[in-house]
Amino acid sequence: MKICLACSAGGHLAELLQVKAAFRGHDTFFVTFLREDSKELKNAYFIEDPRRNPLRLIKTIFSSLSILKKENPDVILTTGAGVAVPICWLAKIMGKKVAYLESFCRVKEPSLSGKLVYPIADLFLVQWEGMLSKYGKKAKYWGAVF
Repeated sequence: MKICLACSAGGHLAELLQVKAAFRGHDTFFVTFLREDSKELKNAYFIEDPRRNPLRLIKTIFSSLSILKKENPDVILTTGAGVAVPICWLAKIMGKKVAYLESFCRVKEPSLSGKLVYPIADLFLVQWEGMLSKYGKKAKYWGAVF
């Protein structure tokens, strides 16, 4: 199985790195932003951070589409933020599975990316039991990754 690990750099990447070991034996690659904490990643694509800017969002969409066509992953796993929404929606349109892991820092309120990806997620995990009521029946409690 080929898995796309998509997230913003920083804390989202740190969380995704915590669960990456669970995918040993699978072909994985990252899609993220080029930052100090991401520049050493192996098998990584670095794309533009859209930061709610329409022009950058268009560039991010085209970059994400190109990566998805080239790599053809079976599953997208994301911890959210800027890169998550475009790549997850594109992947879903292409018939791929989407798994979302809500950020550990989301204790009381859902993230914007979580709210936008929830409708299309095949698997939606939260790290705090109290977050189950903030989403719908699709959300599952998984516990903390740290």
